[in-house]
Amino acid sequence: MERRGFLKLSGTTAAAIVVAPSLITETLKADDEGLYKTYDKIMLQDKEGKPLKSADLVKEENYVFNFPHVATPCILVKLDGEAKKGTKLKADDGTEYIFKGGVGKENDIVAYSAICPHQLTHPQPDTSFFQYVPTGTKTLAYDKAVGGVFVCSSHLSAFTPKDGGKRVTGPATEGLTQIVLEIDDNDVIWAVGALGPNKFHDYLKAFKKEFKKYYRNKRNAKKLVKKEAKVVTLKNFSKDIQQF
Repeated sequence: MERRGFLKLSGTTAAAIVVAPSLITETLKADDEGLYKTYDKIMLQDKEGKPLKSADLVKEENYVFNFPHVATPCILVKLDGEAKKGTKLKADDGTEYIFKGGVGKENDIVAYSAICPHQLTHPQPDTSFFQYVPTGTKTLAYDKAVGGVFVCSSHLSAFTPKDGGKRVTGPATEGLTQIVLEIDDNDVIWAVGALGPNKFHDYLKAFKKEFKKYYRNKRNAKKLVKKEAKVVTLKNFSKDIQQF
């Protein structure tokens, strides 16, 4: 069952419920406007099925996992520096939202939906035109910086992960969807929600043939992930990686 991040108050409720005003504002506004949605808390696991810990991550490696649906790919990265919370972003419909920042001791671990908001380009087992480009690596999409960005090589849109997945160049008109992470007391990483423009519905409508190839059918592809999600490097997920 999907976890809800908001309160429903009945008009017939007699008891007064005391809730912090900030909690009401953040959760109700986000849920009403569709820019933040909680899901079942999902444990991320390594390729051997063991809990994935932040200490296991290699800096600036692309790690792929599927969330919140069985067929919706995400990329997790330990950046080369802090991703500070608080960046204000705006969706195409004008709705504003605020980046929740990175997690981990250095606030440098982030995850984003790996579905480009332009034309839904995404990593596939056969090939990938979407990835994080490490610092020091040149890319045609964003010549103002050397790496440190997400790039869609299909049409050369670029997004900055330290700023909430903000779109900085290319035909995309809005940023990436942040996958909200938590790290528990045992250093295990969990995925708990999604913040920002929601492209999952459009994506699940657009790739029927692909879902049949990799997941047997659309019904299996659109199922919500339950309990855990396997994490692999992009080079082990896609046979052919294209980066321009």
